[in-house]
Amino acid sequence: QLHLVESGGGLVHLGESLGLSCAASGPLFERYVLGWYRQVPGNERELVASITTRFRITYSDSVKGRFTISRDNTKNTVPLQMNNLEPEDTAVYSCAAAFGDGELIYPSYWGQGTQVTVSS
Repeated sequence: QLHLVESGGGLVHLGESLGLSCAASGPLFERYVLGWYRQVPGNERELVASITTRFRITYSDSVKGRFTISRDNTKNTVPLQMNNLEPEDTAVYSCAAAFGDGELIYPSYWGQGTQVTVSS
């Protein structure tokens, strides 16, 4: 079982950068596919970035070229660096995980979420 805790959200202005981090506790962290989702009230949850156990990375078209996901299997963390932020990036960002080497389609574990607000 994996416990996920996000940190790093806040308020930034258009064009600025913000780094999020997800700290995981539990065994076998390196065997989980990990990702970051975001959700705006009234909208469906969106997978913005994911990284597999083999470090294969996928981004949504809306963040490609601006966001960078990584994983540190020695520290059990999943950072998400967000650059050139836009008001449309405003959302609650949540870390998620699923055991195995596949894509992050049905996460089994979720963090509590952290608010990111981008003002224009």
